[in-house]
Amino acid sequence: MQAKTCTHALALGLALVFSGPGAGFAQDATTAEQTVDTMNKLWGRHPGLRANHAKGVVLQGSFTPTPEAAKLSKASLFAGPAVPVTVRFSDATGLPAIADGAKEARPHGLSAKFKLADGSEVDMVLNSLSQFPVATGEEFRDLLVAISQSGPDVPSPKPVEKFAAAHPSIGAALGPLTTPESFARQAYNGVNAFVFVDAAGKRQAFRWRVEPVAGIATLTPEEAGKRPANFLQEEIVARVAEEPVAFRFLAQLAEPGDPTNDATKPWPKERRTVEMGTLTLTKAVPDSASAEKALLFLPNALTDGIEVSDDPLIDARVQAYAVSFGRRQ
Repeated sequence: MQAKTCTHALALGLALVFSGPGAGFAQDATTAEQTVDTMNKLWGRHPGLRANHAKGVVLQGSFTPTPEAAKLSKASLFAGPAVPVTVRFSDATGLPAIADGAKEARPHGLSAKFKLADGSEVDMVLNSLSQFPVATGEEFRDLLVAISQSGPDVPSPKPVEKFAAAHPSIGAALGPLTTPESFARQAYNGVNAFVFVDAAGKRQAFRWRVEPVAGIATLTPEEAGKRPANFLQEEIVARVAEEPVAFRFLAQLAEPGDPTNDATKPWPKERRTVEMGTLTLTKAVPDSASAEKALLFLPNALTDGIEVSDDPLIDARVQAYAVSFGRRQ
């Protein structure tokens, strides 16, 4: 599998899956199917596992909202008291045996499922990217296709090199990625915009930023390469057995003119952020493999008071996640 997968392909094993058109696919295939097909081509098809972010670990805990959160959104998630949460941390790519410290395992992901008092659920799908490499699902699918056509025997400029040259946002997104000392010492972002609606009907666009209470700590490439293959998975299980692991959920608020439909464009860092609550993880799921197979995180699984924005990638992710989920059952 490694032999037919170029470094570019692995480095672009991103936390989200997308769809788009392209040559070489059946005309009646959906764009989501085409994207997952390309991922399966790059990383192989592994029964029972995700097409991307195949390697992960599941933990459980709770989310406690802040008083400020209820002012921004009427969602019951923010009304208190604390609600149960299931979280999955993951490595990038569809390779289930990828080393946690490999460059290709970045960006790392955090997906969370909040279980509300009325029995409904809210999902959040986050990763360590501060912005996404491309703006549309079509571009992402085309990027995957270019990667799949850029094996080691293909002369330069390879298709992926041409694509990257035409899309400078790719380098801006992937360049800053690092390997954390622990999943508990990594910051995670929601690259897509969503919308809060308060009790008076006021709408406020925002993006998620999740910061570890323990602080951010990263490894150099040399340090990461020397760690055991499963060190992130094993460390978070051991850590939570000793003490709770906590994250602050922050909402970065958009101002007029900030784009909500282009995930390649981060908003200025000086934009106001509001602390919406704290996620506290208290235990690892005993049979993580079974839990992972059953879990499906959908970015549009929301509740009254939180809505999708006009970002086209949200629906693209939902469609492709559904295809991937169907194939692992």
